[in-house]
Amino acid sequence: MNIATTASTPHGMSDTEWRIRRDLAALYRLVAHHRWTDFIYTHISARIPGPEHHFLINRYGVNFQDMRASDLVRIDLDGRVVEDSGKTSADVNAAGFTIHSAIHMARPDLMCVIHTHSSAGIAVSALKEGLLPISQHAMKFYNRLAYHDYEGVALDLGERDRLTRDLGSHKAMILRNHGLLAGGTSIPEAFHQLYMLERACAAQVAALSCGRELILPAPEVCQHASDQFKSFEADEAHYAMLWSAALRLIENAPIDYRS
Repeated sequence: MNIATTASTPHGMSDTEWRIRRDLAALYRLVAHHRWTDFIYTHISARIPGPEHHFLINRYGVNFQDMRASDLVRIDLDGRVVEDSGKTSADVNAAGFTIHSAIHMARPDLMCVIHTHSSAGIAVSALKEGLLPISQHAMKFYNRLAYHDYEGVALDLGERDRLTRDLGSHKAMILRNHGLLAGGTSIPEAFHQLYMLERACAAQVAALSCGRELILPAPEVCQHASDQFKSFEADEAHYAMLWSAALRLIENAPIDYRS
């Protein structure tokens, strides 16, 4: 049985929402496990199915490694808290709302959106050439990676249109001088997208630190590798296997993410 399906559903909440809450809390824990966090900053969100277009985001101030399903805040596309739990708008970081609401409004296919400020991600975001196809991880994103120029702390709701315009049909984007953004049609896919992008950035930073000439594969080889990755992205069984393995990394935490 999937580890994230063992807790009972709270009264008044759908089984679907509680399952998403548990998996999203687990994703926060995994991001902390891999040390991609920036203390209480950055965000991960997940859409709740339904015509209301509600989504879940972290309660501002909770460390990612302590995140629980009950800590997540259900909000609408205007940033209003839409759950009877005593949580208020003060529990939602404004910059996080701007970025995530933009993607959820424009890309209904992206059920989960992750934004990080990791050291490697920020470093690559500041390089003029961006992500280089020097690793297998990076080639997954060859001709499938968007870029968005820095406009300041994301508090201006007017930036939402420019964010989604730059993202286009891609599932991953580098926010210049800022960090990384990755999404997926499911929480496991979003985790895989971020994992690969973070690994690609870390490998690039390490290679550049050597001060030696880099080997860049031919464009047709890079495209072939990208196409190979794309060919199995619809394989839900692959993501289920990955997610099950990932959950085992956090199953012994003292605070249960499913609570």
